[in-house]
Amino acid sequence: MQPGDAFGQIMLQHFQRLHSPLHGLELFPVVKAQRQRFLQAGWTACSALDLNEFYRRLLSAEERQRVETLEPFDEYEEWHLKCSHYFILAASRGDILSETPVFEPSEASFQIDPASPSGFLSARVVTSDHQHSSLKRYGHASALLSPGVIFSAGGFGEQEGRHCRVSRFHVLSRSCDSEWEGCQISTLGTEGQWDGRLYHTMTRLSDTRVLVLGGRLSPVSPASGALQLDLYKSKDNCSEGQNVTVTKAALEEGSVLSCWRHSTTEVYYQNQRYLFVYGGRSVAEPVLSDCRFLHVETMAWVRIPVQGASPEGRHSHSACSWQGGALIAGGLGASEELLSSVLFLKPVSSGFLWESIDIQPSITPRYSHTAHVFNGKLLLVGGVWIHSSSVPGVTVICLTTGLSSEYQIDTASVPWPLMLHNHSSALLPEEQQLLLIGGQK
Repeated sequence: MQPGDAFGQIMLQHFQRLHSPLHGLELFPVVKAQRQRFLQAGWTACSALDLNEFYRRLLSAEERQRVETLEPFDEYEEWHLKCSHYFILAASRGDILSETPVFEPSEASFQIDPASPSGFLSARVVTSDHQHSSLKRYGHASALLSPGVIFSAGGFGEQEGRHCRVSRFHVLSRSCDSEWEGCQISTLGTEGQWDGRLYHTMTRLSDTRVLVLGGRLSPVSPASGALQLDLYKSKDNCSEGQNVTVTKAALEEGSVLSCWRHSTTEVYYQNQRYLFVYGGRSVAEPVLSDCRFLHVETMAWVRIPVQGASPEGRHSHSACSWQGGALIAGGLGASEELLSSVLFLKPVSSGFLWESIDIQPSITPRYSHTAHVFNGKLLLVGGVWIHSSSVPGVTVICLTTGLSSEYQIDTASVPWPLMLHNHSSALLPEEQQLLLIGGQK
């Protein structure tokens, strides 16, 4: 079902390649239409639900836990999107069967439709096909090194004609005529090599240096240690002379960071710069609520008091800096529960304080999105939500009033189908633009 959105289009293309088109899908594209189909054909009762609802509502917590521990698994986006495009239906005929529906209606509606779109945001492709090909990756990280340079590393994608963990780095540079040009580069030197990690974070330390924290090689293999990447530019930004050196970051001894799908946000305490590392998952724990603070100047893990009720653990959430603290939005919680909360790690004299921000109307639960603050507004870009018939665009939240609004992305000028999850993004405040990089399809 749901053939009209991006994931539905990809599924249709799959069946067409198999020469097995789904002939009834055009007439019956959603659950409601399928129910009406059976009732109009003479069945006296019919109930149906998508497989996400089936899994969440009709399977016991014990059965879900058993299934989720059968094997290592870390492909939540594909799993949830696929389940939202398949349904299970039961129709019955006769008084006895019709009095007892196979699928009892839920007390609360599973569908949580977002507010009506307030408008559309235009979109366009900013790199050529050749430059874009090396950015066919997901689970990567990007850092805005300077207003005209964006550095991306890691992820899973295409390299030398095969699908693999990407070992080459990518740099987007803005030319004199304000056009973006991309190039891919490899490592240089003998100190270290990029290990091909996914779901890590990357933080700018200077115009030529970034810090990489966490990540994984596989669902059972966390990446080893923190890395420092130094980008060396030649006069020609995209010449063969451009390269990156990889070294193990000189962090003082402390807690070992063996998580992925976490967040790293720049915060300030007593006029000192820290990196706040929050949430994620690990081999042993499907969801984490850990809070860590890394002092940037000394590269030492430090303890800073955090007051207030600790939020529920999560991964694949978004995080961005605001007023010296960190804004955390959405994510996947325990038992793959999609979250809609927006939290503020607020700086106070004694450390930090967790505060919940009241949003009206409430945002649709989501994860695998990115976020930025611009002109006092929190922008939530893309992601995955499974409770709605529409596709995430950009949610805009006013941080002073808590009012939220939805904006759809005009896809007329970009390749379709377009899905925005497992991507990275950079805010270009002077141009009032967002640059979206990579992502899963």
